[in-house]
Amino acid sequence: MLARIVIGLGITVLGFCFAGRRFYWLSRLIRSGQGAPRCWQGYRNAVGAEVLEVAGQRKLLRWTVPGLAHFFTMWGFTVLMTTILEAYGALFERNFHIPWIGQSNWLAFVEDFFATAVLVSLLVFTIIRVLNAPAKKQRTSRFYGSHTRAAWMVLAMIALVIITLLMYRAAQINTGYFPYGQSKWAFASHLVTTWLRPLGPGVNSVLETVFLLANVAVIASFLVFVSYSKHLHIFLAPINVGVSRRPRALGALDKTPNMDMEQVSEDTVFGAGTIGDFTWKQMLDFATCTECGRCQDVCPAWTTGKPLSPKLVIMGLRDNMFASANRLLSGESSGDVATLLPTTIDPDVLWSCTTCGACVEECPVDIEHIDAIIDMRRYEVLMESRFPAEAGLLLRNIENQGDPWGLGSSKRTEWLAALDFEVPVFDDVIPDDVEYLYWVGCAGALDERGRKQIESTARMLHRAGVSFGILGPRESCTGDPARRMGNEYLFQEMAKANIATLNAAGAKKIVASCPHCFNTIKNEYPSLGGEYEVIHHTELLSHLVASRRLVPGLSYTGTVTYHDPCYLGRHNRVFDEPRDVLDAIPGVTKVEMGRCRERGFCCGAGGARMWMEETIGKRVNMERTDEALSTGADIISTACPFCMIMLDDAVKAQGRGDDVSVMDIAQVLERSLR
Repeated sequence: MLARIVIGLGITVLGFCFAGRRFYWLSRLIRSGQGAPRCWQGYRNAVGAEVLEVAGQRKLLRWTVPGLAHFFTMWGFTVLMTTILEAYGALFERNFHIPWIGQSNWLAFVEDFFATAVLVSLLVFTIIRVLNAPAKKQRTSRFYGSHTRAAWMVLAMIALVIITLLMYRAAQINTGYFPYGQSKWAFASHLVTTWLRPLGPGVNSVLETVFLLANVAVIASFLVFVSYSKHLHIFLAPINVGVSRRPRALGALDKTPNMDMEQVSEDTVFGAGTIGDFTWKQMLDFATCTECGRCQDVCPAWTTGKPLSPKLVIMGLRDNMFASANRLLSGESSGDVATLLPTTIDPDVLWSCTTCGACVEECPVDIEHIDAIIDMRRYEVLMESRFPAEAGLLLRNIENQGDPWGLGSSKRTEWLAALDFEVPVFDDVIPDDVEYLYWVGCAGALDERGRKQIESTARMLHRAGVSFGILGPRESCTGDPARRMGNEYLFQEMAKANIATLNAAGAKKIVASCPHCFNTIKNEYPSLGGEYEVIHHTELLSHLVASRRLVPGLSYTGTVTYHDPCYLGRHNRVFDEPRDVLDAIPGVTKVEMGRCRERGFCCGAGGARMWMEETIGKRVNMERTDEALSTGADIISTACPFCMIMLDDAVKAQGRGDDVSVMDIAQVLERSLR
């Protein structure tokens, strides 16, 4: 008995020393990052996130089979903490049991049930990894680029924890020291008992000690291995989920840097050029990555053959963080350190991102990929003046003319000529009897296809008796393309000018047709002093239809599929309202694409990609249009001028422009009324 106490405690102390030292080092490394004041969102949100994301495994369960396997493995280890307590108690007393509950049949059953469930889950994981081995499928495997050897080691160690547990429990039954006596509720342990019983009491007594010590040793070794591997997420994921932005890390970017040039010194760094420029939350993200590849699997850039994998970006930054640990912990200056681009992140990787948010939506541990990518873009644009050549024209046009096309403010009211009624253009304060300021947006006012969306929306609002007006020449680009490109200074200058205009006009309620304008004014202007009630035009149309102020007609009959704009759907959770409008049209047969709602696939225009050439792999808009056309729909509907332009280009490129139309929800509604 003394020997197993000494050996068991010795192994445990060594394991905790090695793991504790590593965790302390990791804590210091992560805390060396920059401040992240927006991370904490209150106890209620944090607790809710822990319940849904960690305990409930909400995101993982979307992938039913692997999700269930992970659910049972996670909860198996949580429940089996009771067996760890029993194991350490058995080191000191062979008759040990947990006080009050330690001899209950229900606990015996629960422990054996989860031990069995974990073993079954490990078998499922093994099959999944064999079928999706990167060596067989290369880029199509979500494990492409992951450290698969470490994953196999973890599966083996988890299996050993369960096997040694069942072995020493079976030996305890044969020697009469099992806490639950001869209870058959411990069904798995009793099954193993039948294999060991022929060996006799003496051998079983030895096996009890051997497998008990083996169980303790595997647990301690597993703790050490986890602290040095990608499976850090076992301990870091609950922390990362608890400090992530709520209700989700989408919509507005994480931070709005102070771009006051009067306060800029020679030491000021905008964005992230080296690993030390990231916040502690971003460093926690890097260390938390599970390498599961779910973000990679849904990324439109990766899916269409681009070099961008959100997973590989985070892994590369994590490797850089560990390699830079000595410098970060010593507080040395990063002035002579190589920048992240191109040494860690290839420029083609950085500029392939559409900021669609699919990676953030899918990540089971709440990593905020977009913010890290935008921070690196900020550094490239503001500190190094390195960005795609065609983006230079975009930025100059926004700065000089107030729109990405450089057409100027005088063109912003030309679309009004197509209407047979007057729309007020506010040169001063908005009258009290006007309910909405209609924010038209650059694409809606200046692009031919975007204008059709705006015209239909205006006619629907007029038909429903909604009083609205526009700013006309006073309206300017919200700055969204500049911000997603990385030019934070230009964004803030545009935002401040627009906020001043909106405040001077007395704007209270704003309806926007472009989801990018909608997201920017609603979610990002508040940090700069612009607080408004902002809705998307599909939300307003849905309300008007539901209240019978607009009654869809019978003039259209056909099949419609709806494409979710990323910045309307995933970023702002407007999924139902556009569909409600379609459902209200009697002649519409609605058919969904396979990738829709939260998992909708990007059109390729976001992240300022609409103004950059797409020369690598398949065009994202072609990929999405192929999926839309496969539904057999007559109309591909959407609710974003960017999406309309991208999808319409792809439909015409495939020679389907004569039989398939790309329309905004407002246009489909208007067609039913003709």
